[in-house]
Amino acid sequence: MTHVKICGITSVGDALAAADLGASAVGLVFWPSSPRCLDRRRAREIVRALPPFVSAVGVFVNQVPEAEEIGREVGLSAVQFHGDEPVAAYRAFPFPVVKAIPVRDASTLEEAAAVPPEATVLLDAHDRVQRGGTGRVVDWTIAATISRRRRTILSGGLTPLNVAAAIAAVAPYAIDVSSGVESAPGRKDHGKMRELFAAVCGAAR
Repeated sequence: MTHVKICGITSVGDALAAADLGASAVGLVFWPSSPRCLDRRRAREIVRALPPFVSAVGVFVNQVPEAEEIGREVGLSAVQFHGDEPVAAYRAFPFPVVKAIPVRDASTLEEAAAVPPEATVLLDAHDRVQRGGTGRVVDWTIAATISRRRRTILSGGLTPLNVAAAIAAVAPYAIDVSSGVESAPGRKDHGKMRELFAAVCGAAR
């Protein structure tokens, strides 16, 4: 089955609900401009509450030095860089890296190819202000081309209603969902999460 990361988690309750439904990872946002931003104390509480085999991924925007410090303090499993970080800034990073690439046009293929093979590419909608969580769907044709070439996480506007079609079209290693299962930014709707996981399971049959 396709791996699922539920991003923008802000509470222990939402993190545990995601884990119990089958999430492989939860995303904790540390970018101060995000409505889903966490302080370190709450992030530690969430990480400590996670069951075994569920990863905590920290999301950062142009915060490479802070990412290492926060990662060690909080106990992150991996980091996700969602800004304009150059390859040299994270090539030898001491945590597993997910690098977000905004899907614009065919140039996205070159941007994804430039990400070192040891990192995982995440494809999201292009938005230099929000940097994720926009609810906008990306071009699945471009995403599918990248997914055939390397390990890829698909994000951007995924909901319980379209996730099965997205998986069928792109065949990603994992999906990343935030606003598509929320009642408000940072507050997950557990009913929507159940519907999402049911759709993902259905796509695997």
